[in-house]
Amino acid sequence: MVKAAKIAGKKVALIAMIAILAYCLFIFLPAGTFDYWQAWAYMAVVFIPALFVITYFYKKDPEFLERRMRYHEKEKPQQLIIKVAWVLFIIGSLLPGLDHRFGWSNVPKDIVIAADAIVFLGYIICILAFKENRYAARTVGVDKGQTVVTTGPYAIIRHPMYFGAIILWVLTPVALGSFWALPPFLLLPIVMFYRIKNEEELLLRKLPGYKEYCQKTRYRLIPFIW
Repeated sequence: MVKAAKIAGKKVALIAMIAILAYCLFIFLPAGTFDYWQAWAYMAVVFIPALFVITYFYKKDPEFLERRMRYHEKEKPQQLIIKVAWVLFIIGSLLPGLDHRFGWSNVPKDIVIAADAIVFLGYIICILAFKENRYAARTVGVDKGQTVVTTGPYAIIRHPMYFGAIILWVLTPVALGSFWALPPFLLLPIVMFYRIKNEEELLLRKLPGYKEYCQKTRYRLIPFIW
């Protein structure tokens, strides 16, 4: 199992490198130039920590990386949710480069830097969730031996990983210097709402102790609101 997980870890590293290159194409091809400091700053904020995270989990918990490699959703509602999320993500990722090329937005430098800082904060929240919950897979499901995690950020809200991801993605267009790319990314929290609702239905059915956890930790995503 560990050997297979380490092999999967290497695949994750390879996929991460491919993802970085692909994202560069999404950003720089529409921009038509590499003279795009907002994109370079954003990618440094996101991808440099990601490389450290991959290295850490490859050494400490390669099985976690193996779980993060699962892309096929078994639940039909989740399959639709992921398709919608991908469409929004692709559209939203192409717009900043076009915005930069044609000068549609004029986002002040200070606002871009502040957005980068908030993006980094969102990523840190995701990392804390990963570190606390080794069963935080990319797909919705319950693994053999999985238990309810109630510590760290999970003591505050039930889905800290999604909370961090929402912060990261909603601020991404501004960090890339684009207001025009905001609408697709602002729709992602709505998609996440349906993902969480469906995921919790599954966890209540299949994960022992999750009902009691919900009673103790009342809020799914935003303390005192939802």
